[in-house]
Amino acid sequence: MAKYLYTVLNIVSMSGIRVRRRRRLREREVKALFEEIVSTLGVEPFLPGEMVDRAESTDFDILFINNIAEGIVYDDKAFLTVRGLLRNRPDKLAVTVDMGAVPYVTNGADIMGPGIVDADLAIQPGDLVWIRDINNGVPLAIGEALISGDEMKEKSPGRAVKSIHHVSDKLWKLNEE
Repeated sequence: MAKYLYTVLNIVSMSGIRVRRRRRLREREVKALFEEIVSTLGVEPFLPGEMVDRAESTDFDILFINNIAEGIVYDDKAFLTVRGLLRNRPDKLAVTVDMGAVPYVTNGADIMGPGIVDADLAIQPGDLVWIRDINNGVPLAIGEALISGDEMKEKSPGRAVKSIHHVSDKLWKLNEE
């Protein structure tokens, strides 16, 4: 127990993200999250029997899978973090941006319509989506869709996706200590 508390306190102080009330999820809670992520993204985020913890953070809850922050719960919707996306590589709910947008996306900027080159047509406003670059298909960020996938493909002017988490933010750095 002391080691577990030390780990949580160490995470809070070193990464700059505030993590509180971390608790191990029950089997039925893990199953519900598993099924939600599978139906949303089409990938299996963890194997049966893996340890899954849920902790509160400022803007969303963090899901620790085997002590690595690989998922979030944002507005009661479970989704993978950038690390979780790197490990699982789904095809659903993806928004592809041109290479000119990459530096802005990786610094936490919202995704603008003109920078989008492709988007999943199933995306609806309010859905959680992940952003990847056109050359490598590497996950760069996750966000909330502000417009539909059809409108994104038409390169509608203005904001298309509100950024929630991106490479090199506090949540990303949480696992680097």
